[in-house]
Amino acid sequence: MKIYSQCEIIFEKLTSYATMILGNPISFILAFIMVIVWWTNSFYTAIDVHQIIGDIIFGVTFLSLFIIQKSFNRFSGSLHLKLNELVATSEGARNTVMNAEEKTEREITELSKEYSDLAEQIIEIEKEI
Repeated sequence: MKIYSQCEIIFEKLTSYATMILGNPISFILAFIMVIVWWTNSFYTAIDVHQIIGDIIFGVTFLSLFIIQKSFNRFSGSLHLKLNELVATSEGARNTVMNAEEKTEREITELSKEYSDLAEQIIEIEKEI
């Protein structure tokens, strides 16, 4: 079980680092240059039109990955900031959920279960009233 926990921690750090890299404007510029070189190479070699169209579609799809990741990083960061502000200023809110994006998947699952149990308790109390 300890090995699994270590693997999970390493994977969380790796995915966090990968999303940071893929959402970086410099990564997009490098990918864009790579696609341009790939396209220009396709035009100078004897390849049929269908292959060139396929290459263009693949290149656009590849570049879209970086654009989508950047948009997601920005949206996710602003959402987490807003939620942290709400938790910090709300009386009775538990600060354990602040910066939840930095927790491991296991910690998030445990917190989610706690809140699901709490929601069930509240529903039961409301039924009694």
